[in-house]
Amino acid sequence: RGLRTAILSNGSPSMLDSAVRAAGLDKLLDMVLSVEDVGIYKPSRRVYRHAMQKLVLHDAPSICFVSANTWDAQAAAQFGFQAVRIDRFGLPDDKIPGKPAAMIKSLAELAALL
Repeated sequence: RGLRTAILSNGSPSMLDSAVRAAGLDKLLDMVLSVEDVGIYKPSRRVYRHAMQKLVLHDAPSICFVSANTWDAQAAAQFGFQAVRIDRFGLPDDKIPGKPAAMIKSLAELAALL
């Protein structure tokens, strides 16, 4: 569909590189972004701003942020991303600000939202 894809992770670049290659995702992703470039972990707003800068996007809602972690999806939503939480186990939201725009049971449901 011409959409760019990226990972934004609290993991180190070497760990992410290894995981992405092992999963066979290296040819499917445009970018793999680590918080090490920012020097602070998510949910810091600086991390989400870093993603916008790297993706050369100026409008936070233009990013569809997908995570299976409740806190991760909620923090991204609080920042302004269109967050989608993968809820495989019926977990409640964490008691932090931010409400994902959508909840799905698996990645297979994501394409219909885009």
